[in-house]
Amino acid sequence: MSYISPIDGGAELSTAEFQAIAAILHQEARISLAPQKATLVRSRLAKRLRARNLTSFGDYIALIRRDTAERKIMVDALTTNHTHFFREKHHFDHLVEEMVPYWRTRGSRDPIRIWSSASSSGEEVYTTAMALLGRDLREAQWAKSAHVQLLATDINADMVAAVRRAEYGKAGLEQIPQPYRKLWTRETKDGFTIAPEARDMVTPTQLNLFERWPWRYQFDAIFCRNVMIYFNDEAKAELEMRLINQLLPGGVLYIGHSERFASNARTFMIPCGHTMYRKPEDMR
Repeated sequence: MSYISPIDGGAELSTAEFQAIAAILHQEARISLAPQKATLVRSRLAKRLRARNLTSFGDYIALIRRDTAERKIMVDALTTNHTHFFREKHHFDHLVEEMVPYWRTRGSRDPIRIWSSASSSGEEVYTTAMALLGRDLREAQWAKSAHVQLLATDINADMVAAVRRAEYGKAGLEQIPQPYRKLWTRETKDGFTIAPEARDMVTPTQLNLFERWPWRYQFDAIFCRNVMIYFNDEAKAELEMRLINQLLPGGVLYIGHSERFASNARTFMIPCGHTMYRKPEDMR
């Protein structure tokens, strides 16, 4: 069997070739591709065949097996990046209404560290920044005095670059409620950019979640939303425990609306709302 669109023609993608690409993607990023994704794989990688002057997916598979740079481009091309501002708003409400008062009374001199672990093009991490800066300039003083640090990571280098640019189209502006929009965005010719106060809180960096994590500190909150759905249960279980270990006691983990723990990780965490979990303060 092969996958080919009668509309665009081009190279066919056989079942064996799809399986080979899926295996390489899983090896590189632990992402599991279902067979129904074959058409998507073919359409996204057809551009790479043209860019490399190749006429078959067999030749492309041989290339990515020996060429590390092209293999990375392949992973980027097949990574799904769908997001928007204030997505799953109840997470940000919880962050502001429950976690900020907790952090204020905790009395730690350390910065508040929050990790957007699959940040895509930055809507999630900049929503976090705007939520913490608040609805007026007086609220913003806490985030500044607490030295809030937001880490945004993604496996896709283009997405990390997008976070750095912090520039978005006009449609995204409608997703941001007033007065956050007024305070923390600046209109541009083609859309808007994030205000410096929010941008300065964010550090973007490229990271594969299944490679070694370079920091020694733990986080006060971690967002890992709508990414674990692309991993099999074994990979999910590994990632869940690593995320919990990377949380400070009392910290919170936010996962996607359709996600559930795949391991016994749930026994270590305290549910505190829909797809929100607190790490017990006595757990190290």
